[in-house]
Amino acid sequence: MPRIDGRSPSSLRPLTITIGNMMYAEGSCQIEFGNTKVICTASVEERVPPHLRNSGTGWVTAEYSMLPRSCRQRTQRDSSRNSPNGRSLEIQRLIGRSLRSVVNLDLLGERTITIDCDVIQADGGTRTASISGGFIALAQALSVMKKRKMLKHPVLIDQVAAISVGIVGGTDMLDLCYDEDSTAQVDMNVIMTAKNKIVEVQGTAEGLPFSRERLNSLLDLAQGGIADIVEAQNNALKEALNS
Repeated sequence: MPRIDGRSPSSLRPLTITIGNMMYAEGSCQIEFGNTKVICTASVEERVPPHLRNSGTGWVTAEYSMLPRSCRQRTQRDSSRNSPNGRSLEIQRLIGRSLRSVVNLDLLGERTITIDCDVIQADGGTRTASISGGFIALAQALSVMKKRKMLKHPVLIDQVAAISVGIVGGTDMLDLCYDEDSTAQVDMNVIMTAKNKIVEVQGTAEGLPFSRERLNSLLDLAQGGIADIVEAQNNALKEALNS
């Protein structure tokens, strides 16, 4: 089945990473997968949640939001509702879990790193883009902390990235845009580390159930895409941290 933008089924959308776009944050980037654009920032604070006080352990958390006209119809700001909507809460918890999976919190000290992910344009895959961009912001923040002699030992134990896969028109496809995602028979988000360890898989049959063999095929497709994202993350960080 031909894709809307002419890509092969196993190709990512054009991936662009712009480092250091927020001058005050300890880490920041704008990450773009095709028409999906997310600003990710990392902020370091000398405090932890109440349940971690006096534990010597740090924390990594995330917040996620979409600008009102980041999508086809205006969405209401969370501040207008007095609380985040359920989708935003679910996504920011996913981002936090994903980033904590590659951090040794015991070596962070009693500090919190908050990753803010703000979607400025949405065309599918905003949560996976937020995880991939969030890692870049996190890595920059840890580098800043090291330069400030806030860390005695390396804190990262791996690298994390995420991508969507699905079955559209009977074909396995990588990195779905909105129009593909909205018509998919199977929709899945895969979060993996650079060492090919699975952090989380969110998969749903929107139509007929799918087989274990098809699941394995989708995971293989996602693993290949994540390897490409990891390489792009490394190239962006190398250029930024050496500049």
